[in-house]
Amino acid sequence: MQEKIQSAPTIVYPTSDGKPMAETDIHRDLMVVFIWMLKQHFQDKRDVYVSGNLLIYYEKGEPRKSISPDVFVVFGVEKKERLNYLTWEEGHTPDFVLEIASRRTYRKDLGPKKELYASVLGVKEYFIYDPLGQIVPSFIGYSLVETKYREMEFTNGRFPSEILGLELGEQDGRLGLYNPNTAQWVNPPSEQIELEVTARKEVEAELAEALEEIERLRANRDN
Repeated sequence: MQEKIQSAPTIVYPTSDGKPMAETDIHRDLMVVFIWMLKQHFQDKRDVYVSGNLLIYYEKGEPRKSISPDVFVVFGVEKKERLNYLTWEEGHTPDFVLEIASRRTYRKDLGPKKELYASVLGVKEYFIYDPLGQIVPSFIGYSLVETKYREMEFTNGRFPSEILGLELGEQDGRLGLYNPNTAQWVNPPSEQIELEVTARKEVEAELAEALEEIERLRANRDN
């Protein structure tokens, strides 16, 4: 009797964790606007990838080892659309991360996420911002020194980002990006913001449906 050779099971790295895109409309819109501004700023750089709310997998063969920063930037990788981000295939981890915090998330932002970004992913700059001002302090910036974060200091009311070549600060009560080379704020047109927000909502709904389908297929397979 010929022995059957069984192939190794295919490891699936989901494109969504099924969680909401953001805490509130304010959090979501800020995330979308910030991603858009960074994309516009680096639009001529072919090796700068800007994204957010995308699952980053950081250990091959372990689909549970993932994290989804609100906003992140990676230098040295191709600028293209991705379903998820596999660090072992890309060869780079994020250089910049921004988490848009809330009362529900800030303990993770300041605890497990901060430790993961520093010691595992080696994120050079990490910022936490609370748009509702419910957390004290509501805006914190860290720069990586070896495997530990050192808290940044404000300069002229803003955090200078050496990685981005920009400064993060509030303009008219809203978190923005200031370009010290042009002495101007980076501001997207409102029409484009609305388009981006709508598109993100549609993508989020599609990803949630895809995740439900994956879970259904897994349940049928197990049965």
